[in-house]
Amino acid sequence: MISRREFVVAAAAAASLAAASGRSLAQAASSGKLTQDDLLRFDAVGKVTLLHLTDTHAQLNPIYFREPSVNLGVGETKGLPPHVTGAAFLDKFKIKPDSPQAYALTSEDFVALAKAYGRMGGFDRIATLVKAIRAERGDDNVLLLAGGDELQGSWTSLKTKGEDVLSALKALKLDAMVGHWEFTYGADRVKEIADAGPFAFLAQNIRSVEWQEEVFPAAKVFERGGAKIAVIGQAYPRTPIANPRWMIPDWEFGLREDDLRKQVESARSGGADVVVLLSHNGFDVDRKMAGRVKGIDVILTAHTHDAIPTAIEVDKTLLIASGSHGKFLSRLDLDVRDGKVAGYRFGLIPVFSDAITPDAEMAKLVTDARAPYAAELAREIGRTESVLYRRGNFNGTLDDVICQAMMEQRDVEIALSPAFRWGTSLLPGDPITFEAISNATAVTYPNCYRSTMTGKQFKDVLEDVADNIFNPDPYFQGGGDMVRLGGVGYAIDVGQPIGKRISNLTLLKSGASIEADKSYTVAGWASVNQNVEGPPIWELVERHVADRKTIKVEPTDAIKVSGA
Repeated sequence: MISRREFVVAAAAAASLAAASGRSLAQAASSGKLTQDDLLRFDAVGKVTLLHLTDTHAQLNPIYFREPSVNLGVGETKGLPPHVTGAAFLDKFKIKPDSPQAYALTSEDFVALAKAYGRMGGFDRIATLVKAIRAERGDDNVLLLAGGDELQGSWTSLKTKGEDVLSALKALKLDAMVGHWEFTYGADRVKEIADAGPFAFLAQNIRSVEWQEEVFPAAKVFERGGAKIAVIGQAYPRTPIANPRWMIPDWEFGLREDDLRKQVESARSGGADVVVLLSHNGFDVDRKMAGRVKGIDVILTAHTHDAIPTAIEVDKTLLIASGSHGKFLSRLDLDVRDGKVAGYRFGLIPVFSDAITPDAEMAKLVTDARAPYAAELAREIGRTESVLYRRGNFNGTLDDVICQAMMEQRDVEIALSPAFRWGTSLLPGDPITFEAISNATAVTYPNCYRSTMTGKQFKDVLEDVADNIFNPDPYFQGGGDMVRLGGVGYAIDVGQPIGKRISNLTLLKSGASIEADKSYTVAGWASVNQNVEGPPIWELVERHVADRKTIKVEPTDAIKVSGA
């Protein structure tokens, strides 16, 4: 259950997001005058400002991105943010339907509101906001931090090994970041990025396999607003499981809760007034960690792409969730007195692209970085009559397109597509360009394999993935979603233990039940195994779209969910 304290904080923060000195964003939008000043208006406190962006997934330009309609929580997190979506989210945070906040934070009326309020994000818009806040507060009072998954998720980033976004982060004058998908460029490239600076690449939870030595600095102390701020880095702890271990063979990850306690104690004994955990654990993991590791003032959480318009308090720790794909910039003002945080004010700033003047310097940087690939990215492969998105616990419509492409192009009965949360959304009538396809498929291990799997093996895979998501203990969750399926329907009871969640596996084409001892042809991509053979997934999706010219995805009820 949400505590009274959490409720009060949530209500206050929601009101802060909705109100701007008597002028709400909804009022501004309805009058046709939603402006940059409306987005930046903030009742400052103290002298320290933390700015947080995360999970931008290399989206340098403004995009559409639909928030999830399904985000289930289990155990103690059931019904708590971020496991509240749609109308229930609007009700909990007192957000008016059809408002800018409703569009930014939920999937409600997504298509209509997207047409009304436009795209979100863009590094040139983020740069404008960051510069404005620095001008207001003073450079010496602002700390800009990135939560990881910044350098992967686009064609240009894949081709440049993240250099396009790296240049943008340097131009933003980033102070520190942590990593997850960054590691899929390989150990050598990540070390090159970390060693080059100028910002700190932090990770208290990565060790060398042979000597158990720290691979990256665990923490860095910054002085802002007359206070010493210790920033401790927490990389995604399951990177070698969720992504190819062979790309980082000499590094060990993990939560390392005891080591984190030591880092917090060391920071405090070293005179830190504020301790910040810059984390890529995922929200539920960080919520549990906040209750177990004392002395952390702020956890800037990431990985699960949650956008929450409040600072959630757990004991004396603030959890900040800043969304993804550049849609939001979090601002947290801290009033630091006598060596501790005496007060705060939080704002989740929605980056409405049409309301913000692009920063000229960043706009040029982005244009130059994309120039060598511009013609390729702009190629129109087809059009969509449906909203295409990828986000939520189960298949999105863009996942359905990818799975259908694999089934047809690889001539299989079943398709498995990883539950990645990155990838931009398309509105009905939009062109399906190569950029739109690559935004959902640009990985360093893209090969689409063709294999066979028994019914029992298939069910075991689904049970294992389901436990990774719906285990009631957040420390045993990977912060992911269910593997996306093509050609198969099933029932899932999320309240059951492993081995008992999945039932009624059915081949959709024939209606036949999947038999445990029978073998089925299967295609999948983004395998963590080395030397996987097969064409890159983007080629298959491009062929599929080109063959049809027009994509229309019909609603499906192939997955029956209970126990939520």
